[in-house]
Amino acid sequence: MSRVSIQTADFDLSAEVARLRAGDGGVGAVASFIGTVRDRHGSGPAEVSAMELEHYPGMTERSIEAMIDAALARFELRAVRVIHRVGRLLPGEQIVLVAVSSAHRGESFQGCEFLMDYLKTQAPFWKKETTPGGARWVDARVADDAAAARWGLPPAAPVGQPG
Repeated sequence: MSRVSIQTADFDLSAEVARLRAGDGGVGAVASFIGTVRDRHGSGPAEVSAMELEHYPGMTERSIEAMIDAALARFELRAVRVIHRVGRLLPGEQIVLVAVSSAHRGESFQGCEFLMDYLKTQAPFWKKETTPGGARWVDARVADDAAAARWGLPPAAPVGQPG
């Protein structure tokens, strides 16, 4: 099973967790996180009608693979699966899945949270929200940088537009 998938298609949590656990009797815990498109940006009134996600094929997968290697070196994880969707997504749709397995729950919880914080600040994705006022590129949030900092990760680079 591939550890990383960048895709336009939706994903099924049950199927992904089953593949993560398949054939490994040492798995005692699985932790997962699913991110979805919100209908608002932050706490403001701007309604989000769609989000467009772009990436650099090849570079993005290599970057996430490096993140997974860092998680495996830091935590006692048995398996990791990251799926990130790209393309046009609507409010309520799934964007990202991070799922990890380990022998014990603590490692799974920490590994999953570490990977999600890493993805939010370091993965090369560009997000553009469509609102009634027009489309705008989305920058990383201060809260995401603070979450990454507790793991010793650098703050997010400025977003800019894809080239």
